[in-house]
Amino acid sequence: MGAVSDAVTVLRSGALVVLPTDTVYGLCASPREAAAVARSNELKGRPEQPIALLGASVQALIDCVPELSGRWQKLLEALLPGAYTLVLPNPEHHFPWLSPGREETIGVRVPELPEQTREVLEQFGAVAATSANRHGEPDPRRVEEIPAQIRAAAGTVLDAGELPGTPSTVIDLIGPEPVVLRIGAGDPERALARLSGWKNR
Repeated sequence: MGAVSDAVTVLRSGALVVLPTDTVYGLCASPREAAAVARSNELKGRPEQPIALLGASVQALIDCVPELSGRWQKLLEALLPGAYTLVLPNPEHHFPWLSPGREETIGVRVPELPEQTREVLEQFGAVAATSANRHGEPDPRRVEEIPAQIRAAAGTVLDAGELPGTPSTVIDLIGPEPVVLRIGAGDPERALARLSGWKNR
């Protein structure tokens, strides 16, 4: 329980933590801390790129982005929890630093989480999460695979052993039809079947 409390304290301080997810180890920050999100990109050695808002539940996402309630909520609940990142409208531009250049959108995730990570998110709320690797290098399946610079910069690293190692499937729901931007974990075909005709409902 100490590690969970430490992670929550670090997040509340505006610093970074490494948390295990259902796919890979994630470098996580408070979505409200633009400087911490920028630090995530810096540690990964990449220009600013979209970072997902990750919650323990659909309701946790709605608490951060109220516009996701109603029809969007039903869509989210049809696919999540699951190994998907869904790109949705963000008309009020909440946390614009999570989607540089596309501030009118936001990527969201509700994974099947390891117990410790679930406890962290239930106490803290949703986090901004990106894979804990250097840009262009393999996604970390084990803590030992996380670059030393990232481990050193994180205030807390939670170890859940070996993870599957395949990142989430990313589906863009902004246009008239869903578009798979990245094929990863989960079942993209099943997800697209569930989304078939959803904008007409």
